[in-house]
Amino acid sequence: MVHYRLAHYLALCGIASRRQCCRIIDANRVTINGQVATHSAVIEVDVINTDSVNDIRVDGVKVGKPEAKVYWLYHKPVGVDCRLIESDPSSLLHHLPKEPRLYPAGRLDKDSRGLLLLTNDGQLTQQLLHPGFQHSKTYHVSLDTPFDALFLATMAAGVTYQQAGQSITTRTCQMTSLTSLQFAIVLTQGLNRQIRKMCQTLGYRVIDLKRVAIGGVELGQLAETKRRPLTAAELSMLVQRIRVT
Repeated sequence: MVHYRLAHYLALCGIASRRQCCRIIDANRVTINGQVATHSAVIEVDVINTDSVNDIRVDGVKVGKPEAKVYWLYHKPVGVDCRLIESDPSSLLHHLPKEPRLYPAGRLDKDSRGLLLLTNDGQLTQQLLHPGFQHSKTYHVSLDTPFDALFLATMAAGVTYQQAGQSITTRTCQMTSLTSLQFAIVLTQGLNRQIRKMCQTLGYRVIDLKRVAIGGVELGQLAETKRRPLTAAELSMLVQRIRVT
């Protein structure tokens, strides 16, 4: 038998990331053998048939056995909301397969487009989302008016702006001019609408924002609304970069 803490086990089963599973447990949405479960619950799994010896349910729905890990790249178009809300016709949920259950490891704003990593690996998702890992994400950004070298330098050094009544100063980042209206930016943090707010603070408006890479995994020529599995080399590179960071 192998033993797992409850949140870890739910993440292995593809319910959500481990952090999200902790919230589900906190909300008393998980039962084990008919009793509301707590974080202290330990799940025993037979290493041969991988079935849990307990009747585990989330919102009354029985949790299946741990799923094989799946990793996909998806090219999100503008207008798709990364929140998985079934009642929302714009939700990413309606663009995902029924099985296996996949979740985005990070989000893109509804009015942004580009690379999303879809997976049922809760542990990897938690690592990618944790601010301490500082993994890189690359974006191509188009502005409404031409920018100059001072703009690039100011963005790279970090921009201070107000968010929810607090003063936020962004981390230093890499900036590269692509055209007079477009630049590439490499971030190691993921604040809410960060690039748009940085540009707005400096007097510019973002008219197009596209994520083209996460770590060393690139969007490439993948068409909008299409998805493909990560190659073994891409997955290895992504995991290795997280460990190194």
